[in-house]
Amino acid sequence: MNNNLIKGNKFEWETIIGLEIHAQVKSKSKLFSNSSTVFGSKPNSQVSLVDAAMPGMLPVINQYCIEQAVRTGIGLNAKINNYSVFDRKNYFYADLPQGYQISQYKYPIVGEGKVTIDFKDGNSKDIRIVRLHLEQDAGKSLHDQNPTKTYVDLNRSGVALMEIVSEPDIRSADEAGLYINKIRSILMYLDTCDGNMQEGSLRADVNISVRKPGDDYGTRCEIKNLNSIKFIKQAINYEAKRQIEILEEGGTIEQNTLLFNTSNGKTRPMRSKEEAHDYRYFPDPDLLPLDISQREIDKLKSSITELPDDRKKRYVNEYNLSNYDASVLTADKYVSDYFDDVIDTDKSLKNSSKIVVNWITSELFSILNEKNVEINKSPITPKYLGRLIKLILEDVISGKIAKDVLIDMYNTKRDPETIIDKKGLKQLTNTNEIEDIVKEVLEENQKMVEQYLSGKDKLLGFFVGESMKKSKGKANPKILNEILKAKLSKKN
Repeated sequence: MNNNLIKGNKFEWETIIGLEIHAQVKSKSKLFSNSSTVFGSKPNSQVSLVDAAMPGMLPVINQYCIEQAVRTGIGLNAKINNYSVFDRKNYFYADLPQGYQISQYKYPIVGEGKVTIDFKDGNSKDIRIVRLHLEQDAGKSLHDQNPTKTYVDLNRSGVALMEIVSEPDIRSADEAGLYINKIRSILMYLDTCDGNMQEGSLRADVNISVRKPGDDYGTRCEIKNLNSIKFIKQAINYEAKRQIEILEEGGTIEQNTLLFNTSNGKTRPMRSKEEAHDYRYFPDPDLLPLDISQREIDKLKSSITELPDDRKKRYVNEYNLSNYDASVLTADKYVSDYFDDVIDTDKSLKNSSKIVVNWITSELFSILNEKNVEINKSPITPKYLGRLIKLILEDVISGKIAKDVLIDMYNTKRDPETIIDKKGLKQLTNTNEIEDIVKEVLEENQKMVEQYLSGKDKLLGFFVGESMKKSKGKANPKILNEILKAKLSKKN
């Protein structure tokens, strides 16, 4: 049964999705020049004569960018092609000074591969990769600087991009989101792309069509330049419904290139969809073919450490985490690095890895999301969080109080021990003191005691709550519950 089917007014429909992910190579200089790639610089301050396509200027391949592409191909479980060619992709834009883009077509640097996406229910799915090719980025046209003029910034012109093309194996917006997250994760583990979608380091074109289950593929449309997983999912859902409505009304789908309007959540035509022949590809005469030896590939492969799937297996085997928990941690390299550092705080935490996961993905994430802060920039260091969790396990403080301490740790950047000592938050474990508190609560609530003794067992929670209030949240919950049950049973 296909749970991804969309119900139209007349039929059920299947969405067919393929993604072209454009990932900026993490390098200090551009693909064919030594110009800087630093983000946010003054317009046109990082443009060489090569980037500006001045007559007579010849491109020179950046070897490091080639190596980054090979590393990425290895991370995608893909075939690295020993022979690859740079081509000229011919089209005109104001921000494309050459009048063509140097890309790859027939002979890309990376061939077929696959990545695996994981679902919450424990199932997984392979998404096939068609190819990864290198290409130079275009500049940027600015339409909002002047009401009557368009300005061009060539800082991005010539920046190295890896275009990762998938097969149309994706069947829903959610699957597309999982796939992009997985690609982003692999790139960040490899350190071949910083994965920053807000800055345009990672963006995607979405190819989408719909069909009745079992039919041939329908006419596809391409949605260009989406740089947010949220918007990618919105665009897919809208476009699928748009195509279904047209087909159910007896119309046909025009093969167009579309843009997604984030304000109204709708797609609109940009231009008719181009095919490969429209670009008049031919080998760039200024660039020799790449010849990458197997020895060079093996050397780069040996330099790659732990990738997301490898780390996930380690978490499952070494820490007995569920596939889902391991997937959540490894989806973001910074999160998994943080988890490893928390565990390394104390050996005892290895046996409490599930508790560590919960504190990171629930309590810490809650604070960081509210503050809009990435985990690698968290004021709460892994060492401090590890020490806080250890204090909980040792019954120095309760889990409830620990949540307040965590907030204080974020705001003050102080260690948990200092905060606990200064505020007198250590857990009350003295049985005599807890007995006195329980005695007071029971004496103050005689009617509730009678109801409990008559069979209303759920009132135990009331007594626990009142006792915790009297102890200002400091009473050890386990000891408190034992004393309460003992006192109440004596009254019976």
